[in-house]
Amino acid sequence: MTQYEHGMVVAAQPEAVEAGAAVLRSGGNAVDAVIATGLVAGVVDPQMCGIAGFGNLQVLLPADGIHRCIDFHARSPLATRPDQWEDLVVGETRDGFGFVLDGHVNDVGYQAVATPGSMRAYFEAQTTWGLKDWGEIVDHAIRLADDGFVIRPHTARWWAEGATMGRADNHDRLRFSATGRDLYFRPDGTLKRVGDVLANPDLAATLRIIARDGADAFYSGPIAERIAEDMAANGGLLDAADLAAYRTIHNDPLVGAYRGHRITTNHPPGGGVMVLEMLNVLEHFDLGAMGHNSVEYVRTVTETMKRATSDKDAFVGDPAFVDVPVDRLLSADHAADHAASIKAGDRARVTRLAFEPADTTHVAVVDRDGNAASMTHSLGMPSGVITDGLGFMYNGCMAVFDPRPGHADSLAPGKSRFSSLCPTMAFDGDGLRIVVGAPGGTQIAMGVTQALLNVIDHGMDMLAAVSAPRVSGTSDAIDVANGVPWSVSDALEGEGYEVIRSPRTHDFAAVYGIRVDGGRLDGGADPAGDGTAQVV
Repeated sequence: MTQYEHGMVVAAQPEAVEAGAAVLRSGGNAVDAVIATGLVAGVVDPQMCGIAGFGNLQVLLPADGIHRCIDFHARSPLATRPDQWEDLVVGETRDGFGFVLDGHVNDVGYQAVATPGSMRAYFEAQTTWGLKDWGEIVDHAIRLADDGFVIRPHTARWWAEGATMGRADNHDRLRFSATGRDLYFRPDGTLKRVGDVLANPDLAATLRIIARDGADAFYSGPIAERIAEDMAANGGLLDAADLAAYRTIHNDPLVGAYRGHRITTNHPPGGGVMVLEMLNVLEHFDLGAMGHNSVEYVRTVTETMKRATSDKDAFVGDPAFVDVPVDRLLSADHAADHAASIKAGDRARVTRLAFEPADTTHVAVVDRDGNAASMTHSLGMPSGVITDGLGFMYNGCMAVFDPRPGHADSLAPGKSRFSSLCPTMAFDGDGLRIVVGAPGGTQIAMGVTQALLNVIDHGMDMLAAVSAPRVSGTSDAIDVANGVPWSVSDALEGEGYEVIRSPRTHDFAAVYGIRVDGGRLDGGADPAGDGTAQVV
């Protein structure tokens, strides 16, 4: 059995990390810790994730010969019609992560809600592979919902962000429901601020039911009944039949290779195929010799990103509804063609209709026995809807479906939409080397890929890997974080590229990961957020 000197939990919220660490200290394994961490994240970061969200979880239990993924993407309600919003299209976000409709009907409110998968996945993973009692795992989240938690800078920053890329204003999401107005605003009507305490007794009561009765309470029991009543009363598409029919998908990871490492990630409709495609292309270049974030490095990496983005837009969707050509996208010939085009100086174009939210979160855990778990989970852009008495906000996943019929990610009943989330692991031989993932909408695959490059090509430890300034190519422009040297962006502009500099020093996803170095672990929490890495 693999043994490390210690275990480690890395996540975006210190309270969630503490819960996961407490579980490890009390004898739980990596799966127990990842679920406890995820449940607490839904309490203390309630617009980033929660029990009415979606995601993907990769689990490694070497001693038991288990290496599996749980796909728990949200699904469009069965009442969805392919053409229901075709006449309302205003545009598409510049990064390709969502469509803007007249009245934001797909973005805020009851019609924005897709059938959530998070609660079922949390329960299945922990009761299948965990060591602790389910109720004990949920208790950490219950206590924080009851007692309250201090609002952190990242949470307050998202609340205050307003409208971005044509989407609805975040203030409108927060004030959409009576519960939201009570929870997130002060008596004078202003948003709560950093340092204010937020307790959510309704959510604590909901979690107590779930701790007692498991996921069935959410999908077919009393919570499901209340959800269905509220949706029916307010014109939602989601109903009791959608909840009762929801099932997760368990599968083996999607496997690729990069410079002698075996890379494991998730299947479509997740973003793992993009990560593996980009690594296949980039293996044709000596990135280490170019130098990290040099002009040639940024051009090569972003041109690779643009090609993978165009392939995703054209071909990647829910494999139950569209034929996703995974083998072709990951073939050696496809990578070689892209690499040759980049070397020839060709510039890719990413087609958009017109006009990326970091509304997701990630947790990575490795325990002392060599078990590992990597989970990215989200609400999409949160819908703003909170059913009276239940305390949690629903996902807004309908906003990312293509409202135009005939495309890979077009609307259809019971369909999952593409998401860039890609919890990923890397192995050197049989040994685990990297556990990594990120929130950040369409930028997730870009952030995860750059973290892998930073460790494998540039020899960084995980803290340096997640802290190094990132770039992105998800449109015709090259986006750079403010930490990228101006000399680099100036040179790219001199070559005729449009370069858009983010005001943020750290941008384009927020990466969290653990690196295994012999028997020791080092972790990194993206400096753009409030996250931490804790040794146990």
